[in-house]
Amino acid sequence: MSKVICFGEIMLRLSPPGYLRFNQASSFDAVYGGGEANVSVSLANYGIDTAFVTKVPDNPIGQSAINELRKYGVNTEFIAKGGERLGIYFLEKGASQRPSKVVYDRSNSSIATATSQDFDWDKIFDKAEWFHFTGITPALGVNSTVLAKEACKVAKEKGLKISCDLNYRKNLWSPQKAGQIMGELMEYVDLCIANEEDAEKVFGIKADNTDVSGGRLSHDGYKEVARKLVERFKFKRVAITLRGSITASDNNWAAMLYDGNEYYFSKSYPVHIVDRVGGGDAFGGGLIYAILNQYNMQETIDFAVAASCLKHSIEGDFNHVSVNEVKTLMNGDGSGRVQR
Repeated sequence: MSKVICFGEIMLRLSPPGYLRFNQASSFDAVYGGGEANVSVSLANYGIDTAFVTKVPDNPIGQSAINELRKYGVNTEFIAKGGERLGIYFLEKGASQRPSKVVYDRSNSSIATATSQDFDWDKIFDKAEWFHFTGITPALGVNSTVLAKEACKVAKEKGLKISCDLNYRKNLWSPQKAGQIMGELMEYVDLCIANEEDAEKVFGIKADNTDVSGGRLSHDGYKEVARKLVERFKFKRVAITLRGSITASDNNWAAMLYDGNEYYFSKSYPVHIVDRVGGGDAFGGGLIYAILNQYNMQETIDFAVAASCLKHSIEGDFNHVSVNEVKTLMNGDGSGRVQR
């Protein structure tokens, strides 16, 4: 039975080829992805038994999404079928000083209309060790909020570790609504994944006398945000990503992990971005993998950041890398030289 259960929405992503703008496109490239689905694929690529739980329409598009997950070894036996449609998002990739843009077309998607009758959480969590979800799922509506709470409750009763990436999306709900719902869910969470904007928008938590906009916190500022999160919600661990955005094409990428006692910072990677979508999910997948494999705290944050760094070089939502590739970068070989 699966060790890790991920619950959320898988979507069809449509993008103009290359760096074309929406109004230039005469065709769209199609891939599948979504926050929790991306984590599932990362873990499956690392050899972890993982299952993805969602609901998709009972039509060829829904089946294509399932097939895409199966291709990477993700267990799809708990995916429900029904509803009207698969959610879609359109991505226009930014470059240089022009930011990327996302347009959602996901209202009334199958997962947003799913109910408790679609999922047997006792069966889903049988023999599992870990449950992962993000703040995107409860943001989809009342039904998804209820399902997220039910899943967390059963997972906690069964002794699973629970992780949540806050993943605040302003196009899906307000900070007030996010704070209320996510605050209720946080009582179940052991590992909270966030960035400084998530912490401020969702919970109003920010470092004193520090401007958190644009990822410009000092190390002390990040420490303060993590400490306040642990004090409020009693998390076992908090991971905060540190993105220094130079342009849409070039970022500095690092992260911090806090266990309530010590702070652990990764090295910072200069990243030239091929596709940044899914970078945070690759980070989450790396964290879960490292914790399940009993890496120490420094190794855990180093593995997660290296995994996410590599994702920025890969087209699509999924992180198509192996453990050995992550470890190679983690251990210092980031030259990009041809391997032969």
